[in-house]
Amino acid sequence: MTNQYEIAVLYHPDLEVDLSKAEDRVTKIINDNGGKITATDNWGKRKLNYNIKGNEHAVYVFYTVEMPGEGVMKVESTLNITDEVIRFLITKPDLAAIAKAEAAKQLKAEQAAKRGDRGDDGDKEESEE
Repeated sequence: MTNQYEIAVLYHPDLEVDLSKAEDRVTKIINDNGGKITATDNWGKRKLNYNIKGNEHAVYVFYTVEMPGEGVMKVESTLNITDEVIRFLITKPDLAAIAKAEAAKQLKAEQAAKRGDRGDDGDKEESEE
């Protein structure tokens, strides 16, 4: 059984120019442990709040991964000794909470659209003058 995970990886800032080798290495680590990357979000080089391993900046990349639970510990132990990675975090998203938030957002948008259709936002008085 596979679960969905989000993996945040902070790459060494010197890799900003040529990140492909480091990303290929992390992708291989994930794939070798039964995982499959479904989405990647590269935020680029950002300033850190505090120095990590002597670095003031890091390249932030977020992966959405489908992977069996037993592969997570193997990925963690491998990322710990990967030179290009200065910090990482693996989380399991609360899919029910995300779905609930999306539904609430959709409902709010629908209600706003209905209010806009009635035209009761105060413009009526100005147009009659």
